Amino acid sequence: MESDNEQQFEHKLSLRNLNRDDYDDIQEIMDLVYPGMGAWSPTEFSSLIDRFREGQICIEDNGKVIAAALTIMVNMEVYESKHTYEDVIGKGSLKKHDPKGDALYGIDVFVHPDYRGLRLGRRLYDARKELCEELNLRGIIFGGRIPGYADHHKEITPQEYIEKVKNSEIYDPVLTFQLANDFHIKKVLKDYNPEDTQSRSYGILMEWNNIFYEKQKKLFGGRKSYPRISVVQWQMRPFSSFDDFVHQVEFFVDAVSGYSCDLVLFPELWNAPLMAHFNQENPAEAMRLLADYTEPIREAVLQMALSYNINIVAGSMPEYRDDHLYNVSYICRRDGTWDSQYKLHITPDESQYWGLQGGDELKIFDTDIGRVGILICFDVEFPELARYLMDKEMDILLVPYWTDTKNAYLRVRRCAQARAIENECYVAMSGSVGNLPKVENMDIQYSQSAIFTPSDFAFPHDAIAAEATPNTEMTLMVDLDLDLLKELREQGSVRNFQSRRLDLYNIVWTDKP
Repeated sequence: MESDNEQQFEHKLSLRNLNRDDYDDIQEIMDLVYPGMGAWSPTEFSSLIDRFREGQICIEDNGKVIAAALTIMVNMEVYESKHTYEDVIGKGSLKKHDPKGDALYGIDVFVHPDYRGLRLGRRLYDARKELCEELNLRGIIFGGRIPGYADHHKEITPQEYIEKVKNSEIYDPVLTFQLANDFHIKKVLKDYNPEDTQSRSYGILMEWNNIFYEKQKKLFGGRKSYPRISVVQWQMRPFSSFDDFVHQVEFFVDAVSGYSCDLVLFPELWNAPLMAHFNQENPAEAMRLLADYTEPIREAVLQMALSYNINIVAGSMPEYRDDHLYNVSYICRRDGTWDSQYKLHITPDESQYWGLQGGDELKIFDTDIGRVGILICFDVEFPELARYLMDKEMDILLVPYWTDTKNAYLRVRRCAQARAIENECYVAMSGSVGNLPKVENMDIQYSQSAIFTPSDFAFPHDAIAAEATPNTEMTLMVDLDLDLLKELREQGSVRNFQSRRLDLYNIVWTDKP
């Protein structure tokens, strides 16, 4: 297997605060984005860093800054009335920054043109919101631009233009985006920024209210305490081409990311419909030919993870390497990196029909929603594996599976639910439904995907957070409270993990020679 150190990634995104050394990258982006207005001077940029470094947030890709959000603190009441952009920035001095203020004021957000389409602006807005919550501030305000008004100012007033944008009759590249990110319009600011000719000098006072005001929340960049995960119960259907398959995948990714999900799980061997294009008289050969699609699918899914800002577990797919056929699950993170987990235990049927072999490594994956483990279908029926991952501080266990009959499904389900209880963790399982008449050995499916919890008073009474309708294509979305797991392990009615008799038994991984 390829080690982590040997992998090369096209993108490696990270969110952090700006430093003075980042000025050249910031200048490059601003000159490209605002050709008529230009970039901040080095002195102005340094003033932002010196006065309020926490509010200057950027996204870098492999060490280069590619997007940024600039922010100061203000007293919200002062700026809820008429003001101008110059009133806020004070000729670049940023003296209006008030360390005792009760709100954030957004100075600017910009993204390098080469990185548009990856929804980096949304990440920056989300980081600002997290900062606002962490600092226990009332909310965020700023004077938004309406660059699309330049094409309509002769026919309609700014108020009419805004109303049409709100009603989706007109698309504005800035205002439409801000409305979609939970900001609401307070008022129109006339002569807000005379240099902004596209907006005809108008500004739109936008506001986002912090519903957690007076509560403490984690700063951006750390592990989320309440991640939202999604499970796709996938319909096995014929696909006329590789592109048709990718489009169907993107449909679900787009759908669940629209609900701000942090991770989505797809089922085992989800690309099996593409085997219909190969010789069904030789299932082993068809599975090996299907493996040719694995890398292109992984690359397409990784691009979706970046573009839709969501971690994606790409079910599992065959990998044919060194004359050996494996069943592999890929986790594609939204920071642009990916990793893989091989299925370790192979069923007699998988060995007989396809000649699959098991891998020899079990990994724990660090993500921005906690530590995640993956056990593919049959693997979840071996409790040692989940306990080994729990020793590595796993929070969520993900189980992509494929089963053809109800009794096969119940083996996987019962074991998955047992893993959640005995390891005091969350377990999500994703399977496929439907029929594939032209694919040998995968012609029927049975599934009822679900998300399981530990069993104690703080969790659902049946230890099921959500479950799908059997044999129906659909999605599940659940918010998971990771802090509850900590409380359970320390204060639960019973404490499985803490109560283990390590003086009598232990799990030791044997490295294969």
